This record gives sequence, structure tokens and C-alpha cells, in this order.
Amino acid sequence: MSIHGTNRYLGGFLIGCFLIAALVGLFWTPYDPLAISLGGKLLPPGGQHWLGTDEYGRDVLSRLLLGARSSVSISLLTVTFAVFFGLILGTLSGYARGWIDRVIMLLTDTLLAFPSILLALALLSILGANMFGVILALGLAYLPTVIRVVRGAVMSLREREFIEASRLMGHPAFYIMRCHIVPNCLAPIIVIATSMFGSVLLTESALSFLGLGVPPPAPTWGNMLASARPYMDRAAWLGVFPGLCISLTLLGINLFGDYVRDRFDPRMRGL
Repeated sequence: MSIHGTNRYLGGFLIGCFLIAALVGLFWTPYDPLAISLGGKLLPPGGQHWLGTDEYGRDVLSRLLLGARSSVSISLLTVTFAVFFGLILGTLSGYARGWIDRVIMLLTDTLLAFPSILLALALLSILGANMFGVILALGLAYLPTVIRVVRGAVMSLREREFIEASRLMGHPAFYIMRCHIVPNCLAPIIVIATSMFGSVLLTESALSFLGLGVPPPAPTWGNMLASARPYMDRAAWLGVFPGLCISLTLLGINLFGDYVRDRFDPRMRGL
């Protein structure tokens, strides 16, 4: 099996495990993830609690499943937000040109002047630490990347013969963008959305670790890592299991993203 096939199947398997965990956490967990049991705190893995309990006696496996649901929701909504508005603004910028292009690129360059996590931190300090604030902050932080990719693709398409033929037939600009430009931009959009999913997941975990993600007691993998720091010397599983979940999920996304890039990039075909 080629390296591309290995990336495809291993990445797909890891992503599938992540999505299944999120789906299971949506409907069922072994225990109540928020139920406190002071008599059963810091129990090691095994027996009734397969992955142990935390400092409040809450079941770690149940909290990991609920955390997977939060991570999937935030990552999917953030990527959808960035791709949707990035596609609209990037298409307008690349096709209309002129003052519309200058205004959109000025806003894009302003956002790009800040690293994504610093921009998200600044926005969250204004919006507050909640799920919708995280989605909006991360969506705005990753929006400029989508705009620039789409704009570049549109600028290369707008001078093609089939676009010129559509103009000569009298089709309005909106029709040309909707029926000819956007469908031909799907390949780079799919590639960037795949890679962005992993970046958003990592950034959301980092924000939660810093206390600016979804507020406790709702579990996320990031805030579970943060809560585990004082207990790593006597309850290492509190940090090991959330860390493994983040690492394996990112590995799966990166491997599958490599396959998607190779699949849709003509320069990589045949290698």
C-alpha cells in the first residue's frame, strides 16, 4: 500500500474514532460527567471507572466523551463560519476588483497582522469565555486565510475563456460567480477546510487550557488538561488521557488532510 493510501485509511480511522466518541457523548455517557463524588476522587483507571476519576470524583471517560462533543461542535461551526464568509468575501474581492478588492484586502491584512491565537484571545477578552464567543473569535481569526486562498483562485479563473464566454452571453456577475466561479473553487476550499479543522481544534484546546474556552464545569479536553496540572505527580491519568485524545485526533486530521491535498492538487498526482 502506498504512503497516500496509508494516510487515507489511518487518518480516516482516527477521525472516525473521534467522531464516534463525539456522537456517543451526545447521547450517552457511563456516568454523569458533572456529578461530584468526593468519596471517589482520584481513583485510578480500572474497575467501575475505566479511565479513573478526577479531583472531584467525576468519571474521566464520561468527561472525555462530553469534551469530544464540545470539540467537534466548536471546530465544525468555526470552520463553517470561516469558509462561508471567506468564500463570499474572497469571491467578491477576486472577481469585482477595484475599490471592493482594496477594502476587503485592507480588512484581511489588518486581521492577518495578528497571530490567530492572539487575535482570538483579544476577542474573547471582549466577548467573554463561552462557546459562541469561542466560535466567533476563532472564526474571525481564521477568516483571512480563507479569503486570500479564495481570492487567488478566483483571480486565476476570472480571465479564463469560459468566464469570458459567459460574460459575452450577457450573464450578470452574480450568476457567473455562483454558477462558474464558486464551483471551480471547491478543491482549494476543501483542502483548506480540512487543514483548518485541526488548527481550530488545537487552538480551542489551547484557549480552554488558558481558561478562555468553554467555562467549567462543562468539560473540554483543554480545560481537563489545565485541571490536571496540580495532580500530575499522583494522578497522571488526568493529563495523559486528554493529551492522547488531542494528539491522536490531530494526527488523524493531519494524515487525512495530506491525502485530501494530494487528491485535489494536480501537482501531486502521479507522485
